[in-house]
Amino acid sequence: LPSPAGKSWNYAKSGARMADLPGQLAQALPREPELVTVEMGANDACRADVAAMTSVDQYRADFTAALKNLRRSLPKTQVYVASVPDLKRLWAEGRADPLGKQVWKLARICPSMLGDADAVDAASTARRGQVEQRVAAYNAVLKEVCGKDPLCRYDGAVNDFRFTGAELSQWDWFHPSKEGQRELAAMAYRKITEREPAA
Repeated sequence: LPSPAGKSWNYAKSGARMADLPGQLAQALPREPELVTVEMGANDACRADVAAMTSVDQYRADFTAALKNLRRSLPKTQVYVASVPDLKRLWAEGRADPLGKQVWKLARICPSMLGDADAVDAASTARRGQVEQRVAAYNAVLKEVCGKDPLCRYDGAVNDFRFTGAELSQWDWFHPSKEGQRELAAMAYRKITEREPAA
């Protein structure tokens, strides 16, 4: 296969939220990409507390604006949209490792879901439930908005992926490890290359 070097560009930024997507896509427009991949939403839910999570309406407005801006300039570009990962599963898997919990605490990683990882009292359970519901709402938005664009493919497989600690980075127990990245790449490849159902 030919090397993608010189034909692929990465405008992702650590900590980016859906509000950043319009600007990231604007950076990509001069390259005239044939395919744009989007994976955005975990940082919208991973906030200092649940009150700071991006609202569903704002999330929808930002995603819709980003796609509209892309379409105005690049009407034939394919778009692959990965679902927001299951953050509650991340908590359930990572909390089994003492080092992972310590990293979450010291680095203040995703406090809305991962804060006080061992706490299972009613308030903590309710907090995690709110994050889980917000992620589900974000994914519903991605599916709905992407579904209105004939060249956009939404992939719920990322949220459905039953990852384990092996697919989590040993550095922060939040981002995917190399094995996790391979799994995500395989999911994207399957979705991007699958045949559309006959009309």
